[in-house]
Amino acid sequence: MTFSIDFSDANLRWVLLGSMLLGIAAATLGSFAFLRGRSLMGDALAHAALPGVCCAFLVAEAGRSLGWFDIGSKSLPLLLLGAGLSGVIAAWCIAAVARHSRIKEDTAQAIILSVFFGAGVVLLTRIQHSGAGNQSGLDKFLFGQAASMVGSDLITMSGVAAILCALTFAFYKELKLLCFDADFGRGLGFPMARLDGFLLAMIVASVVIGLQAVGVVLISAMLIIPPAAARFWTEKLHRMVPLAALLGGLSGALGALFSALAPRMPTGPLIVLAATAFFVFSLLFAPRRGVLARLWLLLSTRALVRRENALRDVFEATEASLSPHSDGNKTAVEAFPGISEDELLIGRRSDAATLRATLSQLQKKGLLQMQTGRWRLTEAGLRAAYEIVRRHRLWKMFLMYETSLGAQTVDRDADAVEHFLTPAAVSQLELLLREHDLEPRLKPIS
Repeated sequence: MTFSIDFSDANLRWVLLGSMLLGIAAATLGSFAFLRGRSLMGDALAHAALPGVCCAFLVAEAGRSLGWFDIGSKSLPLLLLGAGLSGVIAAWCIAAVARHSRIKEDTAQAIILSVFFGAGVVLLTRIQHSGAGNQSGLDKFLFGQAASMVGSDLITMSGVAAILCALTFAFYKELKLLCFDADFGRGLGFPMARLDGFLLAMIVASVVIGLQAVGVVLISAMLIIPPAAARFWTEKLHRMVPLAALLGGLSGALGALFSALAPRMPTGPLIVLAATAFFVFSLLFAPRRGVLARLWLLLSTRALVRRENALRDVFEATEASLSPHSDGNKTAVEAFPGISEDELLIGRRSDAATLRATLSQLQKKGLLQMQTGRWRLTEAGLRAAYEIVRRHRLWKMFLMYETSLGAQTVDRDADAVEHFLTPAAVSQLELLLREHDLEPRLKPIS
């Protein structure tokens, strides 16, 4: 079986461009819906558009049968207008239910989604059994049929998508304020309620233009998946929005191309699967927020904690061997006979194999040395261990000073956080350590 794409086919070009424009517009607006915590809103508005499509079809059929007007019951602008009006009504209902009752907004969204979609299915069934016959293709709005796009449809989608993107960037600062600190914006005198309604209206418009390509069931995926994927790569909104738009456009293009390669495969679901592939890749491989990066950070941190704890144990064993009047000089350090692995395992949670691997790592780094089966600090290890023990005692002193708890009580907490003290915090805690004469007695060899 051979696969080929004929870019000279006008229908393919229309579907490709339309899917890309849909992905860009939906992802751009979806970024703000995502940050507003309204991921379900797009799904609710998409499902709520179905009864609007059916009502627009029935109105057109009634006008034609009565001889009042004949604009075509399958006219895409008319059907999209009905979908838009239905979406606006649904958004108003959600806001009204959440504002005038104790029901939370997400519950209101689920209620309105179910009610409107149920009404749409009833109307769709009614049309199927009416004289119009065979639903007149309205069932394609459930899962989309991008292959049915024509040039006029592309012009409509292009115009709406361009207007939505232009409005988004024109009101970028206001929308950013709405997403991150609406109360602050309200205090500055911005009409935040109107801005919220403006954002919802644009989301409705993006849902409407995506109905033909993706359908009411899957359009919400194009609103949320690209922004969610982009969020893994950046923490800046001015980078997230263009990146989400790029991923949305690529998802639309790839879905359309895959559908062209396999003509019997639906375009809408393939677009969503392409977006999902970008999301999974971002989830796994994003440099800071990805699963693998966070797993590497977790494992690296645990290894660091094990190494520092091992150095501290050897240091404290060496310190305990000093005479009460020792000044921690080189002779006293060299006189320490060392500590065995069995002694290091006492009171530790790690097993012998993990401890042995940790000690081996420290030996390779030149921080520990083993003589006759016992471990001792090298000069470099003494310097490193001195700083570790000092940080531990600094934090331990801070906990005792702030919470008025005993040394044994705060020791475990000190173990947990001593590895992450910043230089600024260390400088502030040094004063307390000197005041209570708790500095390590064993000094680095100069």
